[in-house]
Amino acid sequence: MSGPRIAVVQHEADCPPALFGGWLTDAGAELEVCRAYAGEALPDPATYDALVVLGGAMGANDDADSPWLAPVRERIRTHAADGVPVLGICLGHQLAAVALGGVVETNSRGQTFGLRTLGWTPDAHLDPLMSTVATPRRGVHWHDDVVTDVPEGTVVLARAEGVKVQAARFAPTVWGVQHHPEVEADLIRPWAVADRELHLAQGLDTEAVLAEIDAARDELEAAWRPLAARFVELTRAP
Repeated sequence: MSGPRIAVVQHEADCPPALFGGWLTDAGAELEVCRAYAGEALPDPATYDALVVLGGAMGANDDADSPWLAPVRERIRTHAADGVPVLGICLGHQLAAVALGGVVETNSRGQTFGLRTLGWTPDAHLDPLMSTVATPRRGVHWHDDVVTDVPEGTVVLARAEGVKVQAARFAPTVWGVQHHPEVEADLIRPWAVADRELHLAQGLDTEAVLAEIDAARDELEAAWRPLAARFVELTRAP
């Protein structure tokens, strides 16, 4: 019997599903990656059981430069109404929030870069997805924008200083996480090089942060592989 099919929307060539994609397939899922930035159309909803929306440097409302974002938001709305599991990562998290009526803005504190501990709320321990990982653990954060207002009915599952919506359930089957469970240091090194001057202005040592992320590779896999496995379990559920 084949596993559930999960569609993955990729927004940039250097933001692939990476580790998270491997964990999904290890858990028995079949992935269909839509490289939206290359002009690939979103897959037919009839061909998959769940949707993962990845991160990217663009903003959640940057439709003029990234015209596929509007169809992605519409697809998230449709899945929310139909009860199809959706997981948004970083930009995907922000797209889910905007799609369902929330607001995303540039973080007044500046870019968040590096390992941060997720501050789980009590609701996380009862959540169908996040309860699997709602114990102290760190995640790799890299983002300029944050969700500032959540859609009606949202359950905030994690917060942090400067990031009041670190993880959320935006609808009964739509989740988002602001951090990047899919990355490792080698993947984000090109991102870091591009923003080195910004990090210096913030008093951050880019290489030191990358080294810390690299040293935490086993910790991060142990922390976030279970999230992928649980998402596949939910995808299998009626």
